[in-house]
Amino acid sequence: MQDFGEAFALAFGLVFSADADLVEIIGLSLKVSLTAVAISCALGLPLGAALAISRFRGRGVVLVVVNALMGLPPVVVGLMVYLALSNAGPFGWLQLLYSPTAMIIAQTVLITPIVAALSTQVISDLHAEYAEQFRSLRVSARSAIAALLWDARYSLLTVALAGFGRAVAEVGAVIIVGGNINHLTRVMTTAIALETSKGDLALALALGIVLMAIALVVNAGVMTMRLTAVRYAYA
Repeated sequence: MQDFGEAFALAFGLVFSADADLVEIIGLSLKVSLTAVAISCALGLPLGAALAISRFRGRGVVLVVVNALMGLPPVVVGLMVYLALSNAGPFGWLQLLYSPTAMIIAQTVLITPIVAALSTQVISDLHAEYAEQFRSLRVSARSAIAALLWDARYSLLTVALAGFGRAVAEVGAVIIVGGNINHLTRVMTTAIALETSKGDLALALALGIVLMAIALVVNAGVMTMRLTAVRYAYA
């Protein structure tokens, strides 16, 4: 076990020297999380917009379910994806378990409800302003969804950033389906847990520093996008 001073010195040394193992872990983390966010946005944004403008029997129940899914326990999601992708599962033939693809699937399952629920609120507020105009022009639902998604693009970018922040900090699901295999499925959060348990604080702290930096950048991006959206709304 290293003392804290030495551990921090070594951690900053790894960061500033762009240590190969550190860069590899960070690169995989960003690849997995960004891919999951892209898929989640492709699924969740249209779904959220459709829920925002649609009126049908049972809509309230659907909204409650979507909002409830925002709080899905990561380990439960990891377990369900594990069962689906295991050799005995329905998708075992794909041989995806313990691969980056399995981690992307798990993160997508976690993030999509978040994107859908948040985008529903954003689009609902915007649709209230345009509903009468859409009806008078007899705009189709598909065209209305496309128009609302474009008009709310700055606000929806904050939704995407929120999803990314959730994804990159995830550990429970990805360690179950990825296995934390060195040079294959080891990402920042799982590596931090492993290195801390081994007593190698330098690498764990270096990854923690990078993860905190990413969190700060994401939060700064969210604030910037919100200010841009407000400025755009009053332009």
